[in-house]
Amino acid sequence: MSTELPKTYNHKEVEDKIYKLWEESGFFNPDNLPDKGKERFVATIAPPNITGELHVGHALENTLEDIIIRMKRMQGYKTLWVPGTDHAGIAAQNKVEKQLAKEGLTATKLDVKSFLSAC
Repeated sequence: MSTELPKTYNHKEVEDKIYKLWEESGFFNPDNLPDKGKERFVATIAPPNITGELHVGHALENTLEDIIIRMKRMQGYKTLWVPGTDHAGIAAQNKVEKQLAKEGLTATKLDVKSFLSAC
């Protein structure tokens, strides 16, 4: 038996069916899941880098986190996916602020463009 695939991918048709299935299953709401111990699983979303420019790494990270949080929810965990803090960004900001202090400046005295330039 041979099934011919369409020449173009109709994402709306395919994804709407899958999304409807997910909505009806209750997987978007951890309170609707059967009680399997209700352990918690928390993932944090890293903030954008200091330049504010998004790149393919951000897409990859968010996709992987989305897959993991959905899998954990389907396994019965009470899941939470929240914005987090970026320890590396904080360290970079600390270095820049120390350099600015040597010049008699503070981050709050600079406009955003000047602060990003200093970074």
